Amino acid sequence: MPNLDDILEYIGEFDLFQKRTFFLICLLSAAFAPIYVGVVFLGFIPEHRCLNPGVAELSRRCGWSLEEELNYTVPKGKASGEVLTSQCLRYNVNWNATDLSCTDPLEGLASHWDISNLSLTTCQDGWVYDSSVSSIVSEFNLVCEDSWKLDVFQACVNAGFFLGSVTVGYIADRFGRKTSLLITSLVSSISGVLVALAPNYLWSVIFRFMQGLVSKGSWTAGYILITEIVGPGYRRTVAILYQAAFAIGLLILDVVAYAIPHWRWLQLAITLPTFLLLLYYWCLPESPRWLISQGQNGRAMEIVDNIAKTNGKMLPAQIESIILEEGNEDGEKLSPSVFDLVKTPQIRKFTFILMYNWFTSAVMYQGLIMYLGVAEGNVYLDFFYSSLVEFPAALILILTIERIGRRYPWAIANFVAGIACLATAFTPDDMLWLKVTLACLGRLGVTMAFEMVCFVNTELYPTFLRNLGVMVCSSLCDLGGIISPFVVYRLAEIWHDLPLVVFTLVGLIAGGSVLLLPETKGRTLPETIEDVENFHQYHTSQLN
Repeated sequence: MPNLDDILEYIGEFDLFQKRTFFLICLLSAAFAPIYVGVVFLGFIPEHRCLNPGVAELSRRCGWSLEEELNYTVPKGKASGEVLTSQCLRYNVNWNATDLSCTDPLEGLASHWDISNLSLTTCQDGWVYDSSVSSIVSEFNLVCEDSWKLDVFQACVNAGFFLGSVTVGYIADRFGRKTSLLITSLVSSISGVLVALAPNYLWSVIFRFMQGLVSKGSWTAGYILITEIVGPGYRRTVAILYQAAFAIGLLILDVVAYAIPHWRWLQLAITLPTFLLLLYYWCLPESPRWLISQGQNGRAMEIVDNIAKTNGKMLPAQIESIILEEGNEDGEKLSPSVFDLVKTPQIRKFTFILMYNWFTSAVMYQGLIMYLGVAEGNVYLDFFYSSLVEFPAALILILTIERIGRRYPWAIANFVAGIACLATAFTPDDMLWLKVTLACLGRLGVTMAFEMVCFVNTELYPTFLRNLGVMVCSSLCDLGGIISPFVVYRLAEIWHDLPLVVFTLVGLIAGGSVLLLPETKGRTLPETIEDVENFHQYHTSQLN
């Protein structure tokens, strides 16, 4: 009996119906971008200093400029050899005193005319922020001793990804891809609005976590749906382009963030349009593969007929009356377990290498984007440049994976990302063009590596273990996302470019580990554990 792939050869593997569906689902991929990396703008750290009661009145009385006010009233600190305005300490001085001079207000308060001897205190009365940008940092004072709370704000959404993957995966398998997509899109949209309306920091974290629980599952449901309605010859290209649509979402986020510098209005602007995804109820089909797996062959045939009519094709008469089947009806039904992922030598090696590469890809991908928020430069332009490299990354993959293979492009991508990060860290700040170029090259490498691990993961496991293998290995991606903000924001306080050095180390190790994997180009997917363990003999038998 024919399976769905056989039918698609007659009715079109990627014709009008699939192209229209693909375009609609790409909107979902683009909408996921602000959730994944929106912290760059929502959590932007503006210039700030301690609020000194009385300084504003003194400055008006003396007619100081802002530069003079900062010079007279704000302590200086050393960082990277440059004199910087202190952001977390202030002079322990009563600025309301009437005997303070306008030419040197601290004169007489410091012993031996050395103001460095003046006592300092923390910002007990709050902070003054650059008013051109409003973020959760400036509204909830997530600076100095509370700066770690920004890390938690981003980490919580990745924790939601991690915990929600199993639940959403169950919904997709139990109730269908389309149903899963609609439910998760609705909950994600509502949670996004609640983030914008959060009355305090705690509630913003809770709503952000809720959004994480369903948003990645929604993106994954779209990924699965589109790959299940196209023919096998187009699945890999469609998967890569679906991830490239994410880059379009990055560019849109950048433009909207530039136009709306207030985090609450920005959050609403990127969330409210996602309610339109609920129109998928009328625009998208259910996955015919899922319907067949549930024994709903009648509904599956209705969708197949619709695909054929839309594509202007006709089903052969001998197929119209045949009940579709998926899978091997004579094969033994195997029940996968996590133990199978580490039980045999080859699969154990694959599992550990894939887990590390999922983890590394997430740390570097999210980390490099978040690093833009603490880098010294125009965050909007830097974000724009780094987003553009996603498109050549997709093009390079499409042109190389079926000609050169998977392993070498994947390894080279990791090596390029690691070396570019190291070169960026040690490039002088006055060579901005070179620093930006190297940073974009690093983003290009890690984007390619991230997309490679997505589909190579599915090619290394036997059929009965494939879904479990992808789910377990990719869970390390979410753990990497949880750790990433701490790596960026905390290490940058020690040395501004220290996160880049860490990215170099993990990237180079990832590149070396990929070379330990077998090449899967031109290889039929393994069916059993024995096929994986005897890969060379299995591969040789396919060539003969």
